[in-house]
Amino acid sequence: MRHFKISVLKSNFYRRDCVKEWKLVEIEIHSQLVTHPMTNAQRAFAEYLGSKKLKLTRERKAVLEEIFLRRGHLEAEDLASRLRKKKKRASRATIYRTLELLVESGIVRRVDLGHGHSHYELILDHPHHEHMICANCGKVIEFSDKAIEQALGRLCSRKGFEPTSHRLQIFGYCDNCKGPVRSPQK
Repeated sequence: MRHFKISVLKSNFYRRDCVKEWKLVEIEIHSQLVTHPMTNAQRAFAEYLGSKKLKLTRERKAVLEEIFLRRGHLEAEDLASRLRKKKKRASRATIYRTLELLVESGIVRRVDLGHGHSHYELILDHPHHEHMICANCGKVIEFSDKAIEQALGRLCSRKGFEPTSHRLQIFGYCDNCKGPVRSPQK
């Protein structure tokens, strides 16, 4: 907990838009240092890049910021379009290379949602989750289930396997698409 004392000029208003008097007032501020999750992501990415003798360039930072702002599942082309609309310069090659670096650093993970190309999602400081993907409309339902996690842990234990990570994706039909007639949408 940090304690600050600052002095400010305070005005007393007697009539609209008319300052009658000014006086010096001391304000005490008690603040707890809280780091923003984006700051954590930037720090982690900068450290990872430093370990690879690379720099956190303006373009890489713009990609990371956009992923952080968007959340959810992003495609590289969607990311390129969003950056262009914001007048932030980053070539497609830079975006793809930065996404790969973010995946390697553990800040972002690559997800195959069955669309024939990769999607990316922020995982740093986010709880682990799995995906259910509708084979008809493409809807993605994120879920997490302690029983599944425990079952996977027991299975690995029985097989003498030490897991480092896992992904579970269940393909099927959502509430809106399940039923006797299923026609794939494109």
